[in-house]
Amino acid sequence: MARRSKYSPEFRERSIRVARQSDRSISEVARDLGIHPETLRVWVRQDEADDGTRTDRLTTAEREELSALRSENRDLKRSNEILKAASVFFARELDQPRPR
Repeated sequence: MARRSKYSPEFRERSIRVARQSDRSISEVARDLGIHPETLRVWVRQDEADDGTRTDRLTTAEREELSALRSENRDLKRSNEILKAASVFFARELDQPRPR
C-alpha cells in the first residue's frame, strides 16, 4: 500500500507551477516553500513526464497501469501454482493401483 503524502495535492500542484514558471532554481523555490529540494525536483520531473515534455520517465497513468499489471501477474502466478499442485495431487490419486 502506498504511503500517504504529508503534502496536499493542492500544495503540490501550486509548488510545481511556481517552480516551473520561476526563473529561480528548484532549490531556491523549495527553500521558500519549506520543502526539501529533492522532493520538489521529483514532483517537477513527474509533472514534466505527465505533460509529455520528458520522455525518460513513465507517466503517472503508465505507472498505475504497470502496478496493476504486476499485481495481476502475481495473482495469476499464485493461481497457477495452486492449479499445478492440485493437478499433481489428483494425478497421484489416479496412478494408485485399484484394489480388486
